[in-house]
Order: sequence, then structure tokens, then C-alpha cells
Amino acid sequence: MGSRCALALAVLSALLCQVWSSGVFELKLQEFVNKKGLLGNRNCCRGGAGPPPCACRTFFRVCLKHYQASVSPEPPCTYGSAVTPVLGVDSFSLPDGGGADSAFSNPIRFPFGFTWPGTFSLIIEALHTDSPDDLATENPERLISRLATQRHLTVGEEWSQDLHSSGRTDLKYSYRFVCDEHYYGEGCSVFCRPRDDAFGHFTCGERGEKVCNPGWKGPYCTEPICLPGCDEQHGFCDKPGECKVGWQGRYCDECIRYPGCLHGTCQQPWQCNCQEGWGGLFCNQDLNYCTHHKPCKNGATCTNTGQGSYTCSCRPGYTGATCELGIDECDPSPCKNGGSCTDLENSYSCTCPPGFYGKICELSAMTCADGPCFNGGRCSDSPDGGYSCRCPVGYSGFNCEKKIDYCSSSPCSNGAKCVDLGDAYLCRCQAGFSGRHCDDNVDDCASSPCANGGTCRDGVNDFSCTCPPGYTGRNCSAPVSRCEHAPCHNGATCHERGHRYVCECARGYGGPNCQFLLPELPPGPAVVDLTEKLEGQGGPFPWVAVCAGVILVLMLLLGCAAVVVCVRLRLQKHRPPADPCRGETETMNNLANCQREKDISVSIIGATQIKNTNKKADFHGDHSADKNGFKARYPAVDYNLVQDLKGDDTAVRDAHSKRDTKCQPQGSSGEEKGTPTTLRGGEASERKRPDSGCSTSKDTKYQSVYVISEEKDECVIATEV
Repeated sequence: MGSRCALALAVLSALLCQVWSSGVFELKLQEFVNKKGLLGNRNCCRGGAGPPPCACRTFFRVCLKHYQASVSPEPPCTYGSAVTPVLGVDSFSLPDGGGADSAFSNPIRFPFGFTWPGTFSLIIEALHTDSPDDLATENPERLISRLATQRHLTVGEEWSQDLHSSGRTDLKYSYRFVCDEHYYGEGCSVFCRPRDDAFGHFTCGERGEKVCNPGWKGPYCTEPICLPGCDEQHGFCDKPGECKVGWQGRYCDECIRYPGCLHGTCQQPWQCNCQEGWGGLFCNQDLNYCTHHKPCKNGATCTNTGQGSYTCSCRPGYTGATCELGIDECDPSPCKNGGSCTDLENSYSCTCPPGFYGKICELSAMTCADGPCFNGGRCSDSPDGGYSCRCPVGYSGFNCEKKIDYCSSSPCSNGAKCVDLGDAYLCRCQAGFSGRHCDDNVDDCASSPCANGGTCRDGVNDFSCTCPPGYTGRNCSAPVSRCEHAPCHNGATCHERGHRYVCECARGYGGPNCQFLLPELPPGPAVVDLTEKLEGQGGPFPWVAVCAGVILVLMLLLGCAAVVVCVRLRLQKHRPPADPCRGETETMNNLANCQREKDISVSIIGATQIKNTNKKADFHGDHSADKNGFKARYPAVDYNLVQDLKGDDTAVRDAHSKRDTKCQPQGSSGEEKGTPTTLRGGEASERKRPDSGCSTSKDTKYQSVYVISEEKDECVIATEV
């Protein structure tokens, strides 16, 4: 047994050791050459105390990382990194071991705790420092040279030599990867430690394989090699060179049982003959469990079923796996009429109260003559003796002595109160329930309490409404306040108006929600309401389309104005020059006759008939009335009324041409022949004054003129010079 435990421990130790790997990468710096003492930026190192003028006090930074196709000098250094102290000035060689500086060991070692992958990337930077205590590597101005390379490397004791040259500097170095003690293989992943104990007897080969010591064999070298010629079936040995044939004792007359045999004997070596009641290969299975353990109780019969199992056959009145539980025959209460029960072995007995008898006290010694029935029960004698009572509704018992409580079984559900009515019961339901036993929940949603399309959920004497967007409240009857979510910004005040909201902006802000900063405005709050649009209208106001339409209209108006100006300019070019005499005689108070509008009645009145005051005179008259009102007020000037100028363009041009003719100095005309014209009020044609419009008075050089405006209802008195 001990040899087996030793073998198991050896296997476990070997498996655990194979999980771990161990090795070390070694880098040996051999020689560095920097003849001119220059940095990587071609500047001179100024750290020297004397000649030469450029002296680079050199230290190295080493970074070992996983294989990279394009080596990056930046961290992280996945396999390890190291920074050396100052190793020399400009050009120097490094001996094995590190020299005088105890802080530096050459080669530089990078231990591995996992399988060597066979490839690596190496970065070696040579840097300059002014002080041996300042070995910072972050400053790029300190860099002298940099080596960045990737290599394949197998495990072995031999060194790989390499030389890196950058033009101004040379670095000679070597490297290798070796396994730690007791580790072997290409990746240093095979563990083998020589031993000579109960867990094995072996040494290790070149590849980590186990080489058994002489006299031992097996995968872990734990099996001894017996004496040559020892019987392979019956012979055995504990040490190399022995031979045991299965007998023991002083006289070798006792056979050796099969290893592991418990309840067995042997007649020949390596036998295991089981004793009575035992079975199995090692005689370790109890075949007579009932005899050895006697598990059944209370006189039960035990039966072996093999493999250490059994069954118990219980006597009447007992039960259980081992018949440990007795059956109580009084559990069903067999005795009637108040009789007491006594449990016996597989039986029972009833002790009857006075007046009853029988096995279960079911017979009464009384008769109907004794009046045994209560509460109105009807008694009837039995032929076999005794009597029986037929109880009325609401009572029970042999003598109808028990009142039936219909509420004792709690027939009402959901907290309802049970009311005993004698021959029946009534359930008074809690609010929200109905039915005979109050087990029906009243549908509180039957009346559709949720308004505005809300979804109703029934509860216990209650309901809840899931409101659609825009409504809230218990019944979804309250519209959601438009100002609830504070749509107005910048300190504006929100007002609800119907199904919309209005933002009263603070001074200096505008927009639908007062979100825009406006130029300075006059004092006073500005109410911006851009929510007044139709409920069905969707989308924002089309400002772009409106602006485009306004611009097009403006351009069209500008074009029309340009066309009108051009036409008027052309007409002025083709119009003949005006007569100077006409300009002098037809101008009254800077108003020419040709500039007078249509629908204006003009009357020229002589100076002898009315006084000239050169002031406005109120002329009260009705526009719609006839011109006869004026004639009635001024009968002496009736002949001075001029014919209405309202006519077509031809009549106006004829009147102008006649007037021009009268103004000619060489013409001689007696009386002007005027064509009578019908006035607006339907009056007859008026006679014209025989004097010319351009003639002057003999008595004075001033001539009074009345200009009567039909539209403004006034008379203007002017003076013609």
C-alpha cells in the first residue's frame, strides 16, 4: 500500500513540475567604440574633465521583448529590461563578470518563468550622462546610438556573437539562452530531478528523460528487478535481486493471500477464499448483514438481499424500514358516542359511557320511551335494540345534541364574514367581491371609467388607468399641462391657452421657447406665440419658401419700375417743346392748367364781382348736390363757371390746342367759338366768358381767380398776375 502512495506522489510531482518552465537569457556586452565622442545628434559630449574635449560617459539601456517584425524601442519590454551604471568613456571594453563596479554583472541575465519561444527582439541604447547618479533614459538628447534587432535563438550553452555598427559607433556583444538546473528540452519545459528514494530510482538524460538506476524498472523506476529465473506468476521481490514465491512463516508453510484480501483465506499463494457471509474479489462485501448487524426491530424478520442489503418484514401493528414504528389503531377514532379508545397490539378496545354498549359503543341501552332525541329529533326504535334519532335541519349527533355550525368550515373567501342562518349561511362580501362565497372579483372596469382612450386595469375594489399621451389623472380626464416640462427658456413665463402654451419671454430674448437672444428692444415684455397653428398642421413654418417668394416679388416690382421709367423717358424725348407764352398765362399760383386732374370744377370769377382776400373761403356744399346751389348763392358770377374738365383725353387735348391758339400774338379773333359740354350734374351748357384766358384787365394788373375743388368741398381764392 505504501508503494502505491509513493508512486502516486511521484506521478503528481512530475506533472506539476512539467507545468513550470525555467530558463535565463544572457546578454554579454564586450566592447563599445565611440572614437569622436559624439552624441547621436552629432553634438559633442561635454562631460569630460579634461582632454579630449568630447568625452561621453556611457551607460546602456537594454530592453528584451517578444518578436516584432518592426522593432519599436518604446515600452513595454515584455521579457525584461535593465539599465547599467556608467561603464566607460567613449571607447572601452568590458570583461566578464562586470569589472570593478559591483552593481553591474556581465552578462546581463533575464530570467524566464515560461517556455522559451525561440525568438526575441533586442534594443540596446548607449546614452551619455554628466553625473553617474543621473541615469535617466527619457531624454533623447542623451542618446549616443541605438541597436534594434530581432533574432531566432535555440537553447544551448554556446554564445552567439554579433557586431552592430552605426557609422560613428561600434558595439560588440554576444547572447545565449540556457535552462535552469533540472530543466531540459527545446523550451526548458521538461523537468527532471534525479532521485533514489521511495518515489523513484533514476537519473536524468540530456533531454530530461528518466534513466533508471541498475535493478529498477518502470515509468518512474519504482519496480524492482527480481532475481533472474524467479517465477513470473508466483514469484515476487521487494528489492532488486530477490525472489519470493508466495509462502511465508518460519518454515515457509503459510501461503500468502492475494493482496487486498480482507475476509478470506488461502490454500495456495495468492488466493482469497471468502469466509461465510462475505463475498467479492477481496471478500469485503457482507453477504449476511442480518446475522452480523440484526437491523430489524420489534420481532421483525430480516432477509439478506446481497451486496450488504436487507429487508425487514414487520409484525402486525408495526411499520418502518426496520419496523421501528408502531401503528396506533386508535388514530381513526373508531369509538362512538364518546367512548374512549385503548390501543392494543394490532387491535384496540372501546370503553363506552353509561347508556351505550357494543364494540365501538354504537348501541344504546335507552329506548324511544326515554325521549333521548333532542332539538326536535324524531326517535325510532331499532329491531336489534337501541334507537336512532332523525335530526332536523341544523342539528347532528346521535341524539341530535349538536347544532351544525355552517360557518365552521369557513366557506366564505376573500375576508368575507359568514352569517349562520340556522339551516344555511350567508357570506357578506368585502367591497370588490361578489358571489355566494365572495370568490368573484367585481370588474371595476365594466363602467369604462377611463376617459380619452385610457386602458383600464381591474383591481380589488379599485382600478387603474394607463393614460394615452397628453392626459393624466386617475381617470385620464385631466390634460397634461403644456407647461409641465418647462418648455420656456431663459427665465420666461409659461402660460397655458387651450391645447397650447405661450412663452412670455424676458427682455432681450425671443423665439417660440424664448431660446434666442435678440437685439435691445424698447421696454416691455414681448409675448411670442408661435404655437397658434392648426392641430392637424405638421412640420415647421416654411420660412425658406416665404423668403424666396418675397425676394421674387421685389425683383418683379423693381423690373416693372425700370420699364415704367424707360417708357416715360422716351415719351419726354418725343414731346414738342412747350410755348413760353403758355407757360406764363396758364400758371396760377404755380399750378398749370395742364396739371389739373380730372373731376375738378374750375371757375374763374372777375375782380369786379367779388372781393379778393387771398384767403381760403369755406364753401359748404354737398358733393352729390347739383351745382345750382352755388349759382343761387352767387347769381352774378354764374357765367364765370367753367365747363367740367371731366372728359376723354381728346376733349382735353382740343381745349389745350384752342387755348394755345388764343395766346398767339399775331392771331386776331373776335369771339371764341366754344363747344358746349354737358356737366356732371346734367346741367345745360354754359356760356363762356368772351374774354381770353390770357388777356389782362384794363383797370388793374391783378386778376382774382377762384379754384373750386369738388373733392375737398372748399374754394381757394388765388391771384393771377
